[in-house]
Amino acid sequence: MAASLVREARHFGMGSAGAARLNTAHALAMRPRVARLDSQRHPAYLHPGHTVLILMRDAGVVDPTLLAAAALVESEDEDLRIGLDQIHAVVGDDVAAVVAAVPLPGRADLTEALVVVPEGVRLVALAERLDQARHAHMREADGVWRRRLLEEVTRVYLPVAQRTHAKLAMRFSHWSEAFGRRLATAEGSA
Repeated sequence: MAASLVREARHFGMGSAGAARLNTAHALAMRPRVARLDSQRHPAYLHPGHTVLILMRDAGVVDPTLLAAAALVESEDEDLRIGLDQIHAVVGDDVAAVVAAVPLPGRADLTEALVVVPEGVRLVALAERLDQARHAHMREADGVWRRRLLEEVTRVYLPVAQRTHAKLAMRFSHWSEAFGRRLATAEGSA
């Protein structure tokens, strides 16, 4: 995945220094994944790279700071998060500042928090949560967690995406409809 990210970043016009920084951030994000996950095909294993690819391919983001931060944001699994001190030390203060600014799920004011952050930070948050949602059906989780995720995406992330970026909004909308049908089918057969 690391080589693919660098190749894709270069394709989108990122210079050598930015690509190297992205590679460093991705390697840092992978440390706990390599240590804790038993499969390279596990969605959480691929998550840092997928988030970066969503930002580049779907939102056209090529800013090395935003892409490096995107690799390091983890909204679902606390044990896979990299501490801000480590991000400061390895990748830099500006990347750590973006990671720290990304509003994470679970906040009562999540919609407002997402709307008021700078657009680049909002795009990172949207891409990261979209990748988490895309793989929700593969998670070992109960129906309550799945319903809560669907409600959160429908109530918060989809409307924020609609105000922010058309293609991300389309992807959240498509996911919400498909996941809602999948959830209804699963609950109907239970």
